[in-house]
Formats: sequence, C-alpha cells, structure tokens
Amino acid sequence: MTRTKEEFVPIDENKVRMYNCGPTVYNFIHVGNARPLVVFDTLRRFFIYKGYDVDFVVNFTDIDDKLINRAIEENSTVKDIAEKYIAEFKQDANGLNLYTYDTKNPRATEFIDEIEDFIAGLVAKDVAYPLNGDVYFDITKAKDYGKLSGKNIDELQSGARIEVNSEKKNPGDFVLWKGKKEGEPAWPSPWGDGRPGWHIECSVMAKTLLGDTIDIHSGGEDLQFPHHENEIAQSETLTGKTFANYWLHNGMITVDGTKMSKSLGNFFTVREVAKVFDLEVLRFFLLSAHYRSPINYSYDAMEQTKAGLDRLYGVRDHMEQLLGNDIPGGRDEDLDKKVVEEKREFVDAMEDDLNTAKATGSLFSLARDINTHIASGAKKDSLQDAYDVFMELAGVLGILGRRDEIDASEIEALLEERKEARKNKDFARADAIRDELADRGIAIEDTREGTLWKKM
Repeated sequence: MTRTKEEFVPIDENKVRMYNCGPTVYNFIHVGNARPLVVFDTLRRFFIYKGYDVDFVVNFTDIDDKLINRAIEENSTVKDIAEKYIAEFKQDANGLNLYTYDTKNPRATEFIDEIEDFIAGLVAKDVAYPLNGDVYFDITKAKDYGKLSGKNIDELQSGARIEVNSEKKNPGDFVLWKGKKEGEPAWPSPWGDGRPGWHIECSVMAKTLLGDTIDIHSGGEDLQFPHHENEIAQSETLTGKTFANYWLHNGMITVDGTKMSKSLGNFFTVREVAKVFDLEVLRFFLLSAHYRSPINYSYDAMEQTKAGLDRLYGVRDHMEQLLGNDIPGGRDEDLDKKVVEEKREFVDAMEDDLNTAKATGSLFSLARDINTHIASGAKKDSLQDAYDVFMELAGVLGILGRRDEIDASEIEALLEERKEARKNKDFARADAIRDELADRGIAIEDTREGTLWKKM
C-alpha cells in the first residue's frame, strides 16, 4: 500500500493470518500461477521457522465464466470440471512441495450463504445496488478507491471480469452477484437466482476464515487492479476496518523478455515442465530472484537451476555418508564460525523483504565451506552442526527433501566387495564394480574417510 518496506507487526503476537489468491480451477496451472504459490509458501515457512503460528489460506475459484465455458467444451458440469482441476492442482502442488504445512483451500461455492449476507450488508449501507437481477458495488461510495493500485477513480474503465452494463451508475462499478443465465449454475438469493462475482469470494472467505482484518494479503502484481482494489473497497466499506495490514505482490514471469501469457501462446503449464524437470527445480528457480522482480523463464535457466540444486544435494548426501561412517570427532573452529555467519546472512536476507535470491546465495556459500572442511579432514561434531543448519535453511526454502529410492545396503555391499578386490589387487573386478554402479547412475569417490557414493 505504501510502496515502502515496513516492519512486520502481527495483529496478535506470534500469530500470522495470510490470504493468497489461488487458481481458478478450469485448467492446469501454469508457471506464472506457480510463482505466487511458491513465493508465499516460502514466506509462510519462514514465519514458522521464526516461531509464528500461521493460518494460511489459498482459495479455489470454482464458479466462474471460465469454468462454465470449459464445462460446455468438455460436455461436463461446472462441479465436475472444478473437481478434476482441483485434483490436478494438488498433484502439481505436491510436486512443488506446497503442502508440507497445513493450507486451507476454501471453495467459493462453499460460502454462498456468507457471500449473500456480505452483499446484503453492502446493499443495506446503500453502497451496492440491484440491477436487472445483478448486484453492483458503487465505487464512488468507497473511501479512497484506487489507493492500492494508485488509479484515479475518474479515469477508471471497466477492468478484467467486469461486465459492461450501460445502466450501471459508474463504468467502474463491479458485479457482486450475477443473475442467472440459461444453463448456468445458480443459487437462490434476495435478488433472484444467480451466482457470486469474482471479487466478492475472496473478501468473504478471508473475513470468515481469518477475521475482518488480516495480516498479509498476497498474489501476483496483475491482481492489484481490479481484484485486490475491489476486495479492499467492499471489505472496508462493510466492516469499517482495514482489510489487510500488508500487501505483497510478486513480479511477472517473462519468456525471452516478453510477459508470459495465454493470449501470446508463450506460457508453460507446470505439468509440461514436470515432463522435463523435477518440480523441485521449478520451485528453486522461482526463488532465484527477488519476488517483486520479473524473472525470465527459459530451458537454459532451468538447466542452470538443476545443476545448482544437484550440487546442494551432493553436499547433503556427502555429509550424510560421512556422518554415518566412523569419522573422528572434534571441532573445526573455522567451519563453526562460518556456519554461524552464513546462517545469520540467510536469516537477514529473508527478513529483508523476503530476499530469497540473497538467502540462496548464503546457502551455496555454506555448501562451499562444508566442502572445504570435508576436503581438509572432516571432524564429526562440527560437520553434524553444519549439516543441521544446512538442512534447516534448505527446509525454509522447501528444497532438499527428496529421497531417491535406492537400495543403500546393496550399494554398500558392492563397495565393500570393491574394497576387498582392490585389497587383493583384483583391479579388473574393482573397475567392473565402478562401471556397474555408474551404469545405475551412482558415482563413487575414494576419500580418506572411505569410499563415498551419490546419485548422478
């Protein structure tokens, strides 16, 4: 709202109420949809890491023109289309590691009674008016309309998803309730059968699930107007209270410098990405830039992200194998100091307007220092502490949780056989075991602590 960084002070101590605009469930989500989901899930993770209890809501818009049109195209029903694409969304969300913590996913159709009560309250205040079966919000009755987006009310025209109606009082008045049309789902209301408009659902679900005033409202920057502006107008006009204390909007994704959009045909669904890359790579890519900055999606950028993620996995696996072996105890004061410094740098970056790009750099620095420590002769006590911090910070970013299904005991048995073969100077057998493991995607490294292996 103020376009400045401000200290975060929650409404209730140690409690954070967050609402993030979710998908309209008529199709697979694309990479642009994924960015706010990943970014603000990471913010939620950081709050939890800092000791906050977080109520996190990501809604599903399950009644909308797009669902109605898709139902017609597929000779289906709006309800079945919503169920289908909610299931598809959850598959993608699991791949992006979005459900580690509890997320409330309310659906607009579950809140019809509350939506009608909300609209009735606005009509009673004479800030909304029925018109030919519809109900519109009069934007001239809202205090400071345009304060989020910075738009002048005199210059506003009908925005996205606002039906143009020449009988409206003002061109920018937006629909709260849409009168029934033939073949569309509808619910009874005081203004006739119909269905809710788009903007009203988020105000109602936020109010019902989180309260009249919430701590943080987030979404893509394209939602500032008209969606979030209209949420503010209708919510604050009804309750007389601030709707959200903090607003966070992520930047757009570009492809070759052009905004990713369906109209340009240059967008990629998350499901398409999953055919080429593990979705953890996409998650890490989306955190590689500051959330408010645009980020350019490309195959090369994803390959570079994958390489970086693989390096981090290599460090994780190397530490786990060493810690599982009988390596000397003791401490490395230099590593201990660097672990403390890099943890502090990571936390400072995250506290500075969620600077995940800088935080990620701190994680790579920690990985480099751990490798240096290992190369000079790992001491178990310091390595264990470094491992704990490394995984702790990776967990804040939602990465490095994957465990490949490999029979470790079988690998260890082959390595033991190779060790015996080398001891007996049977180098042909030792080389054959190395080649066999390589064919199975396992790389081995002989170190002073023994032979280590990792998945290539």
